Amino acid sequence: MRDGLISGKGLEKIESPRYIIFGPNALTKTAEILHSLGLTGRAVIVSGASVTAEVAGDLIGMLEGDMVVRHVVADGGGIDDALRVIREAKNVEADFLIGVGGGKPLDITKLAAANLGVRYAVVPTSASHDGIASPAINFSLSKQAQERLGSVGGMEAPTAVVADTRIINRAPPETFKSGFGDLVAKFTAVRDWELAHKLKDEPYSEYAASMSLLSAKIATDHASEIKSGLEESTRILVKALIGSGVAISIAGSSRPASGSEHMFSHALDAIAAEEGGKPAPHGVQVALGTIMMAYLQGQDWKWIRDKLREAGVPTTAEEAGLRPDLVVKALTLAHRIRNRYTILGVTGLTPTAAEKLARATGVIR
Repeated sequence: MRDGLISGKGLEKIESPRYIIFGPNALTKTAEILHSLGLTGRAVIVSGASVTAEVAGDLIGMLEGDMVVRHVVADGGGIDDALRVIREAKNVEADFLIGVGGGKPLDITKLAAANLGVRYAVVPTSASHDGIASPAINFSLSKQAQERLGSVGGMEAPTAVVADTRIINRAPPETFKSGFGDLVAKFTAVRDWELAHKLKDEPYSEYAASMSLLSAKIATDHASEIKSGLEESTRILVKALIGSGVAISIAGSSRPASGSEHMFSHALDAIAAEEGGKPAPHGVQVALGTIMMAYLQGQDWKWIRDKLREAGVPTTAEEAGLRPDLVVKALTLAHRIRNRYTILGVTGLTPTAAEKLARATGVIR
């Protein structure tokens, strides 16, 4: 039985990274780590464009001669990119994949690895979300996308995480704010999970919940230090994000890290896609959702808002560059995003209740 699991039955499987290394110049240890884990032969490296592609280029230089390496730029971060990675991996008969970048390249790597049934390693270039060490992706797959991808069941955590703080320190300040926002979200995500356990008898892991909350606490204890360019604060943020990812692996789902606040963010993404708009960074949207969901849950939402401000994270739609009417609309649609019970219940919020919530917490004025 999974450690701390309540209402679980039968055997449970925990997928977590086998090797995690972080610190200055960790990238130079990649070849050594891959060999120790049996990741040899042919590899496809997946990165974004510009800066992440440069890091991928450095990595290729370190690995070439020791193994066959191909590089795919997943610039759009969508299903088409995942399919290109899958095709290239099949063409070269890749033994494993390596994701280099922030959120999208790592998510694409996870999807492709699951489809191919191969292992993968990740080299994060920013500390923007907890997907660094988890088997979860940060966007919802539509039914059409699932049909195009085919089998992506059983996504696993990366076999190795190589987090070079020297590289991560160079990421834009917005990525640190996003990572902090994603961590603060654990306060509402765990409360939603507890609610689902009590009302719907959903399996619940005290160990995973505690680890997730610990990650959030580590971040909030150092809120004023979360600034780009400071190696020690980067270490703190990366540690906390990895801890959250491991909590997901222990739980066997994203429950300890993703609740109503993430559903709100996913709803915003869907609305932006429909209207041709640009959403805010994932962690920033999640942060706004956390403030509002904490209010609904009866938590100290003002303390959460203040910690976000301390870390420089936007706490209003205006600061995040989001239209107030879209925030309200996302609140009314969030409960439909996935089949997951949260504080939003089954029917969600009415437009009037959604606007009152957003105004009461100052998210819209």
